[in-house]
Amino acid sequence: QVQLVESGGGLVQPGGSLRLSCAASGFTLDDYAIGWFRQAPGNERKGVSCIESSGGSTFYADSVKGRFTISRDNAKNTVYLQMNSLKPEDTTVYYCAADRSCHGTDFHFWGQGTQVTVSS
Repeated sequence: QVQLVESGGGLVQPGGSLRLSCAASGFTLDDYAIGWFRQAPGNERKGVSCIESSGGSTFYADSVKGRFTISRDNAKNTVYLQMNSLKPEDTTVYYCAADRSCHGTDFHFWGQGTQVTVSS
């Protein structure tokens, strides 16, 4: 089955850190840009960060710049999102998806998401 599987979410206090993982199943990530998105209930899905297939270019939403870092390990077929200085407003479900480019409009292979909760 071709899919992406997110993991690493959990409950953390404000100011804490989490590292999310996005692992590919049934295909290799080498040729794909991988984006991280988040969606709160009742809200539209928003892009958080993206990394091109080569890993040479990365992109971040203004709300997470300086706090989140995206990286990839193609040998492990996995993309990571290191989240530091977490805030309560970062609380939501995080998803990853693949496209040919971070500027693409056809992200697919969506996973089930991983819940991040930032609360004291």
